[in-house]
Amino acid sequence: MSFKEIKELRQAGKLEEALQMANQALETDPDNIWNKRAIAWVYYDYIKKFAHPESYDLFKENLIKIKDLQLPEDEKMLFDNCAWQIGRMVFGLQKAEYVDYDKINELFEIIRDFHFTKPSEAYSFIYKAFHKGYQTWSRYMSFAEWWNFENLRSEDYLEEEFNGKKLMSIAEQAYIAYSKKLLEGEMSDPFRQQRVVDKEKIELFLPKLDTIIEDHPKYQYPPYFKAKLLLAIGSEENVLSAFLPFARQKANNFWVWELMAEIFSEDPEIQFACYCKGLSLNTPEEYLVNLRLKFAGILRGRSMYNEAKTEINNIIATKNNKGWDLGIKISNWMEQDWYKNAEEYSNNQDLYLEHTIKAENILYNDLPEEIVAVEFVDRNRKTINFVENQHKYGKFKYSNFLKNPKIGDLLAVRFNGAGRDGFYKIYTAKKLDKKVDSEAVKDFMGSVDLKSQGFGFVDGVFISPNMIKVHKLSDSDFVYGRAILSFNKSRNEWSWKAFELDYETDLSKGKKYAGSL
Repeated sequence: MSFKEIKELRQAGKLEEALQMANQALETDPDNIWNKRAIAWVYYDYIKKFAHPESYDLFKENLIKIKDLQLPEDEKMLFDNCAWQIGRMVFGLQKAEYVDYDKINELFEIIRDFHFTKPSEAYSFIYKAFHKGYQTWSRYMSFAEWWNFENLRSEDYLEEEFNGKKLMSIAEQAYIAYSKKLLEGEMSDPFRQQRVVDKEKIELFLPKLDTIIEDHPKYQYPPYFKAKLLLAIGSEENVLSAFLPFARQKANNFWVWELMAEIFSEDPEIQFACYCKGLSLNTPEEYLVNLRLKFAGILRGRSMYNEAKTEINNIIATKNNKGWDLGIKISNWMEQDWYKNAEEYSNNQDLYLEHTIKAENILYNDLPEEIVAVEFVDRNRKTINFVENQHKYGKFKYSNFLKNPKIGDLLAVRFNGAGRDGFYKIYTAKKLDKKVDSEAVKDFMGSVDLKSQGFGFVDGVFISPNMIKVHKLSDSDFVYGRAILSFNKSRNEWSWKAFELDYETDLSKGKKYAGSL
């Protein structure tokens, strides 16, 4: 009764004969590793045969028999093969209309002592199977902690594809799922009515979340959950810096602003602006019910009853359309005098727009402002040519940020990354006082050196023919003004050109000069 004979019976599909022979061998010498190995592979063939929900009991029975053999760690080939069948069974169980999580819990307990190869494709398959039902599986956190995200393979961090669609990597899914469970908290009372957030677990998890954020900057959602977790443990001082990069990417999603309002819970004005911004976005109404409800409560607290009624009636319409219960709060408000006497508006869009700029500015407060000068304005295309210094210059669209910009205006600008082909995108732009220091603008004064071609120079500053003509300048006239740094393409060099002449009287000639480009 050798291992080879038992294997041949297995391969021939004679499992009962193989099992009988393997049992006899094990009874004869129960400590012989080859005997344990032989019967373990027979049990494996059975779990492979029974790896579907209809045969769950038989599957579990043979899986337990493998566990009871207490095979050593170097039997990883057997355990890894088992992993694929365990995953198949778990996936199958979760296809049922009502998932029997008791069975999934049983399988989890059985395999806790299995010696899988870590990391490995088989071990990742185990994770994917149990992960599928994480939203409703009460033991998901215990499973995830046992499985250990350090066992993720490099392949697990890559996007997957299914039916031609890109899917989030299993690694990003894992970190998000665990974050959600941390935020849900765990039951703290025997009646399962209260949940408590485990702050210690969150603090242990945050460095791991930081690592995945740093190593995989393209992952969109880990920064969001980092912010939520920081809020959960009361670390408000770090929340905003953690959340802003994500918020800038997802600024057109209402829930970004809902979280932003939560972050600024101690600043009522900013919180109010965040609600306005969130509600101003194009979003299906059924998703906005909770946000409108919170905002209606704030409006009511500010005695803005007409606006509050407008939000409430919008909620009522949505809930009636969906067949949802109105809820106690809405029902109570509808019975109160302030609601009955209030006037409903067609919408609150004007209110939203009034406050959205304040909310939007929050997104970029962590980015430095750069001082640039307006070198040229194309009013047809609504673009500005700017110069900051000899190393940074280009153009950007100004229509959403500035009204009537002029050459020489100094702007505080927050840039959206580096320019592409000389064109920059910007987050914010505002006009500044002329007295602000800038590398691109300077004051000048001196006598005009008029050239025969119609242009002139004052202390190296170029005076255009048009400025010479408009201000009727003559050679040696004394003037002062402001100049902007400009690149001369024909000469391939930087120089200064005047854009403004201020008042100056030459008493010897009786002349007074003033003007601009």
